[in-house]
Amino acid sequence: MNQQLGIVLKSYFHLEHFRTGQKEIIEAVLNGKDVVAMLPTGGGKSLCYQLPGYLLNGPILIVSPLLSLMEDQVEQIKLRGEKSVIALNSTIPFNKRKMYLQSINKYRYIYASPEILQYEYVQNALMKAKISLFVVDEAHCISQWGHDFRPDYSKLGEIRKKLGQPPCLALTATGTSEVLEDIQKILQFRSENKAFIYSIDRPNIALTVEKHKTIDEKITRILHLVRSLKGPGVIYCSSRLWAERLAQILIESGTNGIGYYHGGMDQEQRILIQQQFLYDQLKVVCCTNAFGMGINKQNIRYVIHFHFPAQLESYMQEIGRAGRDRSPSLAITMLTDADYEVPKSLVESEFPTYDKLYRTIYFLQANNNEPVSFEKINEQCGLTEIQWRYIENHLMGLNNLKLKPESLISHIWSEIENRIMIKQEKLRKMTNWLSTEGCRRKKLLAYFNEEYTNPDIRNCCDSCGVDYTIYEGNDESIDQVLEVEWEEELKMIFRKASD
Repeated sequence: MNQQLGIVLKSYFHLEHFRTGQKEIIEAVLNGKDVVAMLPTGGGKSLCYQLPGYLLNGPILIVSPLLSLMEDQVEQIKLRGEKSVIALNSTIPFNKRKMYLQSINKYRYIYASPEILQYEYVQNALMKAKISLFVVDEAHCISQWGHDFRPDYSKLGEIRKKLGQPPCLALTATGTSEVLEDIQKILQFRSENKAFIYSIDRPNIALTVEKHKTIDEKITRILHLVRSLKGPGVIYCSSRLWAERLAQILIESGTNGIGYYHGGMDQEQRILIQQQFLYDQLKVVCCTNAFGMGINKQNIRYVIHFHFPAQLESYMQEIGRAGRDRSPSLAITMLTDADYEVPKSLVESEFPTYDKLYRTIYFLQANNNEPVSFEKINEQCGLTEIQWRYIENHLMGLNNLKLKPESLISHIWSEIENRIMIKQEKLRKMTNWLSTEGCRRKKLLAYFNEEYTNPDIRNCCDSCGVDYTIYEGNDESIDQVLEVEWEEELKMIFRKASD
């Protein structure tokens, strides 16, 4: 098998060697085992299911949580010359979706959102396709203990069962022991399964936390860092407003090559920013956590958190976008006393208050539980889109129980209280890490049940000591943003995506 794997690796992926863990995971998959694997961000998880596509009989189904991530992965596969790949999600017109499903057997890779897999007509088509491998990307979304819990992910075990229980590969870059156990339980792993848990440490990334007195002091520091550090870089903000504002401040200071990115932008704008950043036509992107998934850029030199995330899992994923080329890189988190209220408010704003939940359930009952637009829900009950999606998901799950309004409210409110409790506990651990006085890397790895075994890392963290001079020396050539006909570029991108 070793020789066969090497031939496929070189012929289809133009690579000479496997990265840590890839070969072992692929061998277990080809032997029909259920596999859960944790590899660091940038550790080459996609190869673990893409390579078996050339050795297994039947299509590989990959469940992916984000449309932007799915689109990027499909595009990457097409760019290496593989055309037998499709994406099934809500952005694909129904007629085109139907056409894909009618000829589903001819595709080697089928990417699908967890939401689209809930439809019976999609499940029926996939049952006929005889899926050879059921892949769950970002598998931490399955677990209520995961930082990005998605209700539709929790139904994937039943969907896998309907598809004839094909071997399963669950992949994540951030999973505590509780999350990894949940993944195997919900996906209904068989007794003979394999777990490959590799170090998620990124020793080439120095971890630093800076404390500032005011927001103005943080902005002044950002201006200095962007001018002095080697780029490219990513700056994470807590809101769309701050992402735009910080980008504008940098632009007005005379810094070139600055862009911003968040979920409120339309698809063309987001793709434009991604492409400009990927091809070094932007040197810095100020963004929310919507940016990063699927951005396969090797030379990001620094990640700055202008506001810190609400959990260590998110922090680990976001800093992991730096230094994928294994060159020295920097992760800086900036703090003021006021910042501690930001993630707390964000956690609470994800969920409706009891009063809004009550009004929503009785409003739906008054409409005989007929479909209601979000605009109407927002107008009548004051819900945000995220809050409405949360309630809607629970209502779909409880649909068969025929519960009375009081019971619905009681059940959903209990779930909300549980989710808030979990998120607040994760936030507490995040803030504890920020205030630690010992080695930051050691404490960060301990959270993920990993022992720190490499105490001789140069530029480990601010507690152990970091020499900032090795990260300085901004490449001014990147300031010369190339003149590109981006309207034509976008047309080409969308043409490729529709091929």
